[in-house]
Amino acid sequence: MKAAILHGREKIQIEDIAPPALKPGEVRIRIEAALTCGTDLKVFKRGYHAKMIVPPAVFGHELAGVISEIALLAPSLAPPGGERVVPCAGPGEGLPTIWSEGDRVVVANSAPCGGCFHCRASQENLCEDLLFLNGAYAESIAVPARLVQKNLLRLKPETHFRDAALVEPLACVVQGVEDTQLRAGQNVLVIGAGPIGLMFVVLAKSLGGHVTVAGRRAPRLEAAQQLGADEVVDIGDGSGLVTKVREATKTHFDAVIEAVGQPAVWEAAAHLVRKGGTVNFFGGCPSGTTITLDTTLIHYSNLTLLASFHHTPRTIRRALEFIEAGVIRAADFVDGECPLTQLPELFKSMAAGNRVIKTLIKVHE
Repeated sequence: MKAAILHGREKIQIEDIAPPALKPGEVRIRIEAALTCGTDLKVFKRGYHAKMIVPPAVFGHELAGVISEIALLAPSLAPPGGERVVPCAGPGEGLPTIWSEGDRVVVANSAPCGGCFHCRASQENLCEDLLFLNGAYAESIAVPARLVQKNLLRLKPETHFRDAALVEPLACVVQGVEDTQLRAGQNVLVIGAGPIGLMFVVLAKSLGGHVTVAGRRAPRLEAAQQLGADEVVDIGDGSGLVTKVREATKTHFDAVIEAVGQPAVWEAAAHLVRKGGTVNFFGGCPSGTTITLDTTLIHYSNLTLLASFHHTPRTIRRALEFIEAGVIRAADFVDGECPLTQLPELFKSMAAGNRVIKTLIKVHE
């Protein structure tokens, strides 16, 4: 099969590789939709991700498709009719999940162990042994048994694959919304108008919030307005962010979501939330960077500062619910298509400042 292989910093090659043999409990998915992601762009620029991927390795992690092969845990688990039963260890634990070749599915890019301290504390996103899955930019992918058990989900017949492929990033946003405790009537500031920031806009609006977006580039700010943002602020080159937002909005924000991942923006976010408000440092900054915070401001303004990371099996399922209810649609986030053979050139253009939001990778052309 053809697959994108990450070989290091800004080096991707499309290669013909043998599909790996399945181990007991694993499934193979024929990929019908794969989407680019800001995290993949960061990995491309850095050449690796210490937790998620070490080159050379198959690349990409947002996907949906069709089960094309199943490896039984044991022959006795095969009921009449050719279905396969895989024990379920996620929500609804203890109930068997029946899979058949041809089932339409989406799979997350990781699965927790279920037994460590954090998993037992219902913080599976912080699992000490998260098992990550890469290989979305390929014709097929082998899904490890733990992911099959915990984070392989069946799609409704009417759910489009490109919509379902948004489950993983949306689940991270769901985690952020819940951590921040967004609710109706709040004034919410989202800093950043990339795919993650735009998803925060949709979910905050669906909860009844008044949403302001501060970002750059007219097309993305226009997209924010189309998705329900009540106000947008063009921050230009990003300098003077706090002053620009204050002068443009005259609003006291109950919650501020930092969806950029830059230390200077993290610092600015703490100055834009009201007394008693909450800041979510959602965007991940480069490793080794630090910020300076005004201790007087934090203490006497009684601020809540937090950060959200990754997702859990529950937020993966909640994300699919939002997608299958039509709250989040690929049409609002995917603004380009690219054949797999041109993926290396696409990532080079993204690294150089390509302004697309998300691109659908056509893996079978």
